Amino acid sequence: MMQRALFGRCALFAQQTAALESSMAPRSAPALLRQDRSASSLTVPPPACMLQPLEAPFRYLFGPGPSNVPPRVLAAGGRPIIGHMHPEMFEIMNDIKKGIQYIFQTENNMTISMSGSGHAAMECAVFNTVEPGESVLVGINGIWGERVAEIAERMGANVHRMVKTPGGYFTNMEIEQAIAKHKPVLFFLTHGESSAGLCNPVDGIGDICRKHNCLFLVDTVASLGAAPIFMDKQNIDIIYSGSQKALNAPPGTAPISFNDRACHKMFNRKTKPVSYLFDMAHLSNYWGCDDKPARAYHHTGPVSGFFALRESLAILAEKGLEESWKQHKEVAAHLYRGLEDLGLKLFVPEKDLRLPSVTTIAVPEGYDWRELLMYIMKHHQMEMTGGLGPSIGMVMRVGLMGYNCQKRNADMALHALADALKNCKKSRA
Repeated sequence: MMQRALFGRCALFAQQTAALESSMAPRSAPALLRQDRSASSLTVPPPACMLQPLEAPFRYLFGPGPSNVPPRVLAAGGRPIIGHMHPEMFEIMNDIKKGIQYIFQTENNMTISMSGSGHAAMECAVFNTVEPGESVLVGINGIWGERVAEIAERMGANVHRMVKTPGGYFTNMEIEQAIAKHKPVLFFLTHGESSAGLCNPVDGIGDICRKHNCLFLVDTVASLGAAPIFMDKQNIDIIYSGSQKALNAPPGTAPISFNDRACHKMFNRKTKPVSYLFDMAHLSNYWGCDDKPARAYHHTGPVSGFFALRESLAILAEKGLEESWKQHKEVAAHLYRGLEDLGLKLFVPEKDLRLPSVTTIAVPEGYDWRELLMYIMKHHQMEMTGGLGPSIGMVMRVGLMGYNCQKRNADMALHALADALKNCKKSRA
């Protein structure tokens, strides 16, 4: 018995040894080719730049946005990630909603933040309240009206344009005449037209829109937190903004609010909105605005961006809106005086119509505005910009908003401009 068992073990060992030797034996050429092909399946090598550490320079962002962000907000954005559907995330989103209601001065329940820049909120507003073939009226005195008109046309609306040159504004009489003529379902106006440095008056326009059964949509991306706006008191039906200017936060989130009139229009559509991502039927549930007991997955929100947005809204709540408005007005006035002392001309002559967050300077005669701005960037590590859209070549723009809204920053900007005017050659007679 023992001999048979021993023989069996020996036979098993012999089989295992043979198998091992077989695996170590030289392979045929086809087998080696298959193995090499598998090992070298990557045809694109790791890029050399990705093997180097990330480098980003410090710049004074004194343009129309984004602005420099306070350390407190940067720290909030660096907190550990949590799930976008976790109960704790929903609580943070609830806080954000309350903060947005405060800065918009509204009690609208349908108040959220879009996952994206101000353009995301812009498209969301139009896509949800307008259907193909419906009439839309757009006030255009800068680039943002142009953008809304194009968005509305792309989704099939019948767009009518009211156009002024940059720096011009619309009277309430002009607006009512155009609304009565075109009978739009939506009228759009930019509150803070950053491409021209203009703060459009909005008082009374909401009343006109209600009289003609038209929704009033307002863009406050460049003005929110810097200039007074009252959504409920001014009868604004839809309002939106962006996070990266006077709100102190990084780009990537966009507050938006709809009142009951707007909700009735967008939730009684004949057709679905052209965008699934921006469909408020889904977003309202994701943000807990539809009174349903549970929130369903729609998309993965920018968790770190929401952390930063919540902190930026907390800063504004602590400071107080009225104090923020006052600070922006005082710093802007300080900048105006300094610019005039340099012999520069402010593009918007009426003080009450100037946007406190973004100041536009008429391009000084005899200078190449691009050369001036390039000199300031090179020698002062400071961003200022030229015009945008219809204001290109007409203005240079200095933005002091949110965290950057300080008199010492205005003095730095004035010093940089003076240096550029001294050292840049006049290129035109």
